[in-house]
Amino acid sequence: MEEKSEYKKGLWSAEEDSILMEYVRKHGKGKWNRIPKVTGLKRCGKSCRLRWINYLSPGVKRGRFSDQENDLIIRLHNLLGNRWSLMAGRVPGRTDNQVKNHWNTHLSKKLGIIKNPTAHSSQSQTHSKSSRDDDNNHSQAQDQVMMTTTDALPSPRDYGNGSSSWFW
Repeated sequence: MEEKSEYKKGLWSAEEDSILMEYVRKHGKGKWNRIPKVTGLKRCGKSCRLRWINYLSPGVKRGRFSDQENDLIIRLHNLLGNRWSLMAGRVPGRTDNQVKNHWNTHLSKKLGIIKNPTAHSSQSQTHSKSSRDDDNNHSQAQDQVMMTTTDALPSPRDYGNGSSSWFW
């Protein structure tokens, strides 16, 4: 016999959003697993945390990405690849999920980037010593590039009042 979950799944209602926002206003962020017990909300702690971070937090921007944001995401993707959290930390007001979704639905298509779904799965698990050495050297070189080039990127604290003077 299947055990039915006590938690609701699927779309959030406006009432659920209000309950979560009121909880965070009173108690602050964190201790997400307490929310269902304290509020009676039928959502798990993880779902509450993600809802807050990705949708309800006042710092999250809504709407279209600006040309500046698009350019920054393209530059960051060239440097960091699919490291969405690192990228989002450099794009003020955007979450890692927003940056990833925007890249996958808009920017990669605009740039004509074709995903290769078999790129990782088709690689052999066994490598010769020379190929491991090549991989290691490539990784070290990439790390060095990352350390030097990411220092030149603006940090989130440099964004200030939203003026475009920080942008390249």
